[in-house]
Amino acid sequence: MRYGKLLTTEIESAVMAHPLMFDDGDPMLARVRKLAYGFPNCAEKVSHGRPAFFTKKVFAYYGSSVRLDGEWIEHRQSIVVGVEANERVAMLGDSRFFLPAYLGAWGWVAFDLSRDTDWSEVAELLDASFRLTAPARVIAELDRRS
Repeated sequence: MRYGKLLTTEIESAVMAHPLMFDDGDPMLARVRKLAYGFPNCAEKVSHGRPAFFTKKVFAYYGSSVRLDGEWIEHRQSIVVGVEANERVAMLGDSRFFLPAYLGAWGWVAFDLSRDTDWSEVAELLDASFRLTAPARVIAELDRRS
């Protein structure tokens, strides 16, 4: 019994959760949530300290960061989405887009949100990423809704 408690304590201290890197009351996050939950079978979890929207796989994260000259720069009000390779270069030519830490190497891009954000553009980005990651039957359900 004593050994089990010791082992559990060692495991708990070895596993460190990421700190939360978002404000649940953020109005930008509320708008992203509203759009994301419009997709069939969408669920949300916190992954690496940030909201992640998924069906079977994650299709969007809220918030990101980049490493510049050895310093981490937070982009707390942004979305990270998967994109088609042929669209990525054009997107990165737009100053609102950037390569997010970690996921940028896997083809994902991040998009900064602001007061001037065109939310129909955000909806299109989420839709494109959803279609890259969701199971075929869920995409078919989305298409039936249109």
